[in-house]
Formats: sequence, structure tokens, C-alpha cells
Amino acid sequence: MSIASNLEAINLEVKALGIQLVAVSKTKPNEDIMEAYEAGQRVFGENMVQELVEKYEALPKDIEWHLIGHLQSNKVKYIAPFITLIHSVDSLKLVKEINKYAAKNDRIIDCLLQVHIAEEDTKFGFDHAELVEMLRDEEFLTLKNIRIRGLMGIASNIEKEKEIKEEFYELKSLYDGIKASFYRKDDHFDTLSMGMSSDYKLAIEKGSTMIRLGSTIFGKRVIKHVKNND
Repeated sequence: MSIASNLEAINLEVKALGIQLVAVSKTKPNEDIMEAYEAGQRVFGENMVQELVEKYEALPKDIEWHLIGHLQSNKVKYIAPFITLIHSVDSLKLVKEINKYAAKNDRIIDCLLQVHIAEEDTKFGFDHAELVEMLRDEEFLTLKNIRIRGLMGIASNIEKEKEIKEEFYELKSLYDGIKASFYRKDDHFDTLSMGMSSDYKLAIEKGSTMIRLGSTIFGKRVIKHVKNND
């Protein structure tokens, strides 16, 4: 199966449901991204800032770039001029840094708040109490160059469908609660990013509006031994 035919099959499955597809292009060469681009895909997700910046500079400028990996505060300045959506906002410190560099670039940057829903300790994100505390924070409420579009979460990397469904259900319930409590009058709070290649069908079943697919589109990842600059 080619990248183009993989995309066609996925879009047949999800477009009618109004779900946005993020093609996870981390570690993929520009040729693969261009094959997806020529098949109509415009939204791509990257994990590492340096790789993202290099691809942004080399590839068509109508691509919408999403940062889906953990973002360190000192790397925000490199992506602030062009990033479309940051999925992985997990602290007030990071929110303030994004707001600062968005203002410097005369932009409002769209963000998702990452919530920790998985069993693994290695996953980043707010817990429920931390999330509510930040949304009530007086300093947070003064920030004008960041726009919260919704929530993002990564389920546990396990085979048990029941537990994965429960984690997605928990995140959807939290999303609905945050929407009702903090963003009831804000149409822009409309995104629940959950579901990857291994579990996106379960995520859609539980209410996802945005899925992040890599191997389903591009095939299995080739692990390259590169220095992690993120």
C-alpha cells in the first residue's frame, strides 16, 4: 500500500465523522511527506523542534504544522513564528512562554492542554486538579496571545482494550466538564486530540475529534540513531 492509498482509506473512514487527521511525520523523510501532501494531506505532526523547523523551512508553506511531542520552554521561540497547533502544553510556565513568543511574533497561538491519562509515569500532562487550578489562575486569565482549543491525551501502551477505552472515556468526560465550566461561550474550544495508529478506532468511539496517525499512513517507523535535540 502506498502513502496515498493509506490516506485515502483512512479519510474514507474518518472524514464523514468530521474528525481531523494529523499525519505524524516524525523521522519521515521529506519525500514521504510530499507524497502525502500531493495526496491532499495538509496537517502534519512532529515531535522534535529541530526536525520540525527544518521541515518547515524545506516544505510547502501551506502545510499546517502541529507540535505533538513534549515541548521545553526554551524551544518555544523557534516554532512561535509558524506553528499552527501545539498539542502538548503541560504547565503554566510553558503557557506563559508560548504567550510571550506569540506576542513577539504578533500572533495568537492555538494550544491543547495535555492531560495525563495513562498508567505509565513517562507520559507528560496535567492531572485533573492541576488543570482546573491553572484554568482558574489569575495570571493565566490575563494571557491574550494563546488560545486554548481543547485537550490532548495519550492512552496507556497496552493491549487491554477495556482499559484504553476507560482512559479515553475519562478524557472525554473531563473535556466536556472543562468546556461547560470554563469555555461554555467559546466556540474555539472544540478539539479533543486522542488516538494514534494503535488505538484511534477506540478513541473515535469515545469522542475524539482529532487523531494522530503515523505508521498507519507512512508504514512502520525506521529508527535512526540521531541526537535528540528536543
